[in-house]
Amino acid sequence: MSDLLRLATAGSVDDGKSTLVGRLLYDTKSVLADQIDAVTRASVDRGLSTPDLSLLVDGLRAEREQGITIDVAYRYFATPRRSFVLADTPGHVQYTRNTVSGASTAQLVILLVDARKGVIEQTRRHAAVMALLGVPRLVLAVNKIDLVDDPAEVYARICTEFTALTTQLGWAPENVQEIPVSALHGDNIATPSERTPYYSGPTLIEHLESVPVDAEPHNVGLRFPVQYVIRPRTADYPDYRGYAGQIAAGEVRPGDEVLVLPAGIRSTIAKIDTMDGELEHAEAGRSVTLLLTDDIDISRGDVITSPGDAPEPISDFEATVCVLADKALRPGARLLLKHGTHTTQAIVGSLIERFNEQELRADPGPESLALNDIGRVQIRVASPIVADDYAVNRHTGSFLLIDPASGNTLAAGLVGDVLSAVEIGERRNS
Repeated sequence: MSDLLRLATAGSVDDGKSTLVGRLLYDTKSVLADQIDAVTRASVDRGLSTPDLSLLVDGLRAEREQGITIDVAYRYFATPRRSFVLADTPGHVQYTRNTVSGASTAQLVILLVDARKGVIEQTRRHAAVMALLGVPRLVLAVNKIDLVDDPAEVYARICTEFTALTTQLGWAPENVQEIPVSALHGDNIATPSERTPYYSGPTLIEHLESVPVDAEPHNVGLRFPVQYVIRPRTADYPDYRGYAGQIAAGEVRPGDEVLVLPAGIRSTIAKIDTMDGELEHAEAGRSVTLLLTDDIDISRGDVITSPGDAPEPISDFEATVCVLADKALRPGARLLLKHGTHTTQAIVGSLIERFNEQELRADPGPESLALNDIGRVQIRVASPIVADDYAVNRHTGSFLLIDPASGNTLAAGLVGDVLSAVEIGERRNS
């Protein structure tokens, strides 16, 4: 039985990302024959001798511009050993926010560089964003390796520079894999290339099939944000009271003692219901309905937790945010904060620092944070949220800031000072 790997792609404009994604779909036989025929005909019309596999992706991008799909497009493909969900993100610098969205749930990111250009500003920006998001593993795909005069020297030089960067950003060497590829010709994508004798590692697909899949974080106990309270009040279920939602972290069994936050009331799990019947065990990612042994006033936005490591509800906290909208984030802004199933009013306090992802340092006291900026801020909420630090758990440590007037999402936030894990400038050494 194959397992699932969630991955994302990132890279600068014209690094060949569309061709690489098209090549992955083609080499894993994840596209229909009529799609290949259409791409082949279009390529011949353009005077090309081989199919331009980027058209497999660009065709979908045209559909997205017409409103079928927005921002991040998801591709699904599989091999006999594993299934994959790939978040295909735009490469333009002004769409860094989309990279944040696409990589937020990724277990691995393929970061492309053009062998002719090497590690550039956008490469450093994307690597910094992946570090902030806590992406466990990276693949550096050195693309268009067939277009440089001395590929072995170019590949070695790019890998050396990239290793220095990822080490500064906190990745262990064993979690970063560099592969020289030609997405156009298929070198080292599905089969080893005779044109890269200096490289003896796995192909890209071999690596994606064999890389350990890091499970969702289980280093905290139960975190169950209540999404809906089920009260049928029917003849068959006159007293049924269930709390529906998705387990964000940990696991649960009937008989487990739990703590309901923010009220701080203890109870015990009586039963775990699903549409397919009762369960004796459920873990992170599973949507269930929990029944308790006590009648407690619980509503949407409350969190059922394990009492041993339950987080303290917080009303005033520091967070790292990435601005996703054209509207700048300024001190004193009155917004809505959505954390899990809980939405509350919030005020942005001081802007503590802005992250300079090129020089890997923090610039203190910015007047505002503009589109794509990443910074550390102080936030106060009207009703407390039950959150872990993002470094402890990605799901329970993330939130959104929303403009109450328009309903637009202004920023994505990470609870705690995740910047401290990646900075190497003066602040870190002070």
